[in-house]
Amino acid sequence: MKANRLINEKSPYLLQHAYNPVDWHAWNDETFAKAAAENKPIFLSIGYATCHWCHVMEKESFEDEEAARHLNEACISIKVDREERPDIDAVYMAACHMMTGSGGWPLTIFMTPDKKPFFATTYLPKRSRLGRPGLIELCERVKALWVQEPDKVAAAAAGLTDTLGKAFEFASAETPGIRLLDRAYDDIAYRFDGRHGGFDSAPKFPTPHRLLFLLRCRERTGEPRAAEMVERTLTAMRLGGIWDHVGFGFHRYSTDGQWLLPHFEKMLYDQALTAMACLEASQVIRAPLMAQTAAEIFAYVLRDMTSPQGAFYSAEDADSEGVEGKFYVWSLADFRQALGASEASFWEPVFNLRAEGNFKEEAGGHATGANILHLTRPFGRWAPERGLTEDQLRLRWEEARARLSAARNTRIHPLKDDKILTDWNGLMIAALAQGARVLGRADYLEAAARAAGFLLDRLQGGDGRLFHRFREGERAVAGQAGDYAFLVFGLLQLYRSSFDIAWAEKAAALQRVMLRDLWDEAGGGFFLVGAQNPDLPVRPKEIYDGAIPSANSVALMNLVWLSRLTGEAAWAERAEQMVRAFAGTIGRQPSAFTFFLCALDFALRPGQEVVIAGEKGSRDAERLVSALNQTFAPNLVAQLKSADNAAQLARFAGYTDGLQLVQGKAAAHLCVGAACRRSVTDAQELVDRVLGNTR
Repeated sequence: MKANRLINEKSPYLLQHAYNPVDWHAWNDETFAKAAAENKPIFLSIGYATCHWCHVMEKESFEDEEAARHLNEACISIKVDREERPDIDAVYMAACHMMTGSGGWPLTIFMTPDKKPFFATTYLPKRSRLGRPGLIELCERVKALWVQEPDKVAAAAAGLTDTLGKAFEFASAETPGIRLLDRAYDDIAYRFDGRHGGFDSAPKFPTPHRLLFLLRCRERTGEPRAAEMVERTLTAMRLGGIWDHVGFGFHRYSTDGQWLLPHFEKMLYDQALTAMACLEASQVIRAPLMAQTAAEIFAYVLRDMTSPQGAFYSAEDADSEGVEGKFYVWSLADFRQALGASEASFWEPVFNLRAEGNFKEEAGGHATGANILHLTRPFGRWAPERGLTEDQLRLRWEEARARLSAARNTRIHPLKDDKILTDWNGLMIAALAQGARVLGRADYLEAAARAAGFLLDRLQGGDGRLFHRFREGERAVAGQAGDYAFLVFGLLQLYRSSFDIAWAEKAAALQRVMLRDLWDEAGGGFFLVGAQNPDLPVRPKEIYDGAIPSANSVALMNLVWLSRLTGEAAWAERAEQMVRAFAGTIGRQPSAFTFFLCALDFALRPGQEVVIAGEKGSRDAERLVSALNQTFAPNLVAQLKSADNAAQLARFAGYTDGLQLVQGKAAAHLCVGAACRRSVTDAQELVDRVLGNTR
């Protein structure tokens, strides 16, 4: 079959459609000029490589000759990878929400050659069915309207575009107080599912930033239920089918309320954010399963999602051989063949395998007898029944798991989306750096530093600006707000774990570029894209913390962090402007902005700054550092001053100048709320002081 224009693209998602009979175009000036010259509407389809329903629509409609003929006759068709162009996705997803009240992927838009939308929906079957419009009928209707009533189409498109900008306008207010955090907590607690963990009913998403917020509520108020909700949710996820018990890592979300049947794609950002939640939970709850889960997430990412250069790939598909989850599910026959009959019979009740299968799905696709491995109780409660200690049971499972993994690896693997995205890599760098200090793993720090070095070397231009995407040696797409915010966040975590001042300096430099290019001087906050890239009918700005935190939420955290690190008021003033810019909107439903509230918690409460004066690697300094690393103090800013970095640190953070050892020992100098306390040399006393000043 002849390739279309997408064969020249780098995106794995666009390349998936390169042999469709649809005459696909990429999003570029030439395509829009062609649509204008031929006086045709644009058919815009937005999705991503690991999206199950994107695959369904491709097979049903885009690979179908009849449907393709209608599209080619009626429209100029454009394919966009939402992960490559989150700005395009943000604008037209907002249009979809305005027109339909909902959204999702694949996102389907009809619009004018000047990029003004006039119809929006999500998945379309080839022909109309069960009340859902069909692609062919829509093409016929749009073609007729375009020819017969062009003024009506133009008026509808203009009217919608005039109001589209309002989707990116936010209500300002005075800086809120702590009560806003309490309101968000009350709403989240009300929606908690006490039986299965998580929040609300099916489908259930991990939303790790909600868990991060709850842990801060626990630390701030002492409310035990906040930590209980986190532990219950993470434990249920870890035991459920949303966790890959054979290969590790979390699937995208659970389609049911019990965490059993997932959408099977694995996203890099889910691994990073859930690892962070597990790491913080391990500090608060001291449950070994939390630390184990974080370590196993990292094992999966470093094994399967890391490029030869050390950066991280984006995702793994849900589908293989045209069936969602086929790579991951087990028949009893396959399970027994991999383990042998005796060993399989030992594990079948533990992981709930049954001859008839252990799940149902509405869409079909799996043969009867498919099983998703999952636990209904932890190993500690299975061990006595199996006649073993918990450690013995875990060791036996590790041996069985390795055999299952080897058997599974003979199957056809799902597609790996191997593009490297700056923003998602920033999140994984942050998670690994945090894992390095919480779990005491130097290899995690090395992996985080290697990825950061790659991004700064290959995805930053000579003018300091970032690029968004790298694949097959090509960097492309101007950096967007998420790229700056998430990478700065990762670099600050790298500094916190390594005390290498170069990472903090690079973070501050990137934050300055972000302020220069993306700051909204009129309204406050950050636009998604720079004014130098006028590629869209409106300039989007986002604050909602959805599957991942918004760039503005993470940027607020970074600004507060930089203000506390450096002591420079300018960073704090920008943070104050951001809070006011969004406070009115956030006040209407604060639980929808939980990462922003994590940053607000950081900003509103008295700052805690610790500077350890001592030689890096010395026993007395390491005791103090280790004590801090094992302590959950999310709003603590820590630095290490030694003879080697004293001058450099003084330039970056002037208030550190003059801080010295105490009686020849490494000493921690703690300041709280801009007031300095007596220096301490004892690790336990340091922890007691930090914890004593957090409430």
